[in-house]
Amino acid sequence: MNARVLERAGVSLHYWHLSADTGRPLLVLTHGATADHAMFDQQVAALAGKYPLLTWDVRGHGLSRPLKDDFVLQDCADDLLALLDALGVEQAVLAGQSMGGLISQYVYLRARQRVKALVIIDAVNIAFAYKKWEVWALKASLPLFDLWPYEHFKRTVARSVAITPAAQEYMLRTIGQLSRAEFLKIWKAVTMAVDDKGFPGHHIRVPFLLTHGDHDNAGTIRRDAPRWAAYEPDVTYTVIPDAGHNANQDNAPFFNRVLLEFLDKRVA
Repeated sequence: MNARVLERAGVSLHYWHLSADTGRPLLVLTHGATADHAMFDQQVAALAGKYPLLTWDVRGHGLSRPLKDDFVLQDCADDLLALLDALGVEQAVLAGQSMGGLISQYVYLRARQRVKALVIIDAVNIAFAYKKWEVWALKASLPLFDLWPYEHFKRTVARSVAITPAAQEYMLRTIGQLSRAEFLKIWKAVTMAVDDKGFPGHHIRVPFLLTHGDHDNAGTIRRDAPRWAAYEPDVTYTVIPDAGHNANQDNAPFFNRVLLEFLDKRVA
């Protein structure tokens, strides 16, 4: 993949682009919180030559530095749109894991004409209004995480989001690139995507693949996914077996088959 940098609002956004002479739309892969573009290495290997690909380090992650104090996911959505502009791409398929799924939803909310299809991996629906106690509990995790001994905390997070040793080691490595203060900034931005109001009447009106691991214990993702699938007008809902929150890493062969089938049938 061709490595490039886009300077944007004081942040150097690092991204990787791989073209494909297939006439098919660009697939943008956006990683989860505290991860980086390498989260999708196994998807890039499976899709190279079949679809043009874009991976990137979200601001404050990986090589895209610095992490500013006013980090919010809406700015990340604008960054993604800026990357599409830099590549001269009018419309793309957006795929995102966890935080990346939230960012992809914000892009659709802001500029739905730029989204050809949407792929969500282990993320919540920003359109739903959540219960007040659920919102409170999510935000109350911030002071808890601030008190937790950081070395133990990093190991706990890595084990909680993935079930395979390789995916756990990857997450421990990427979390280790962040200070506690940086982790808390990122997590605060993630918690702000969930509230008790949501976006009433908002639906995904493009082909939509919704997935999560069968062992995803992060928040209410696994609980709420069936309700989300029933809520949308055009959705393919698939549970990834033998996988946790990082389903695309834990069971990449199964996930890749599901993704390619969706893309070939609904997008190509």
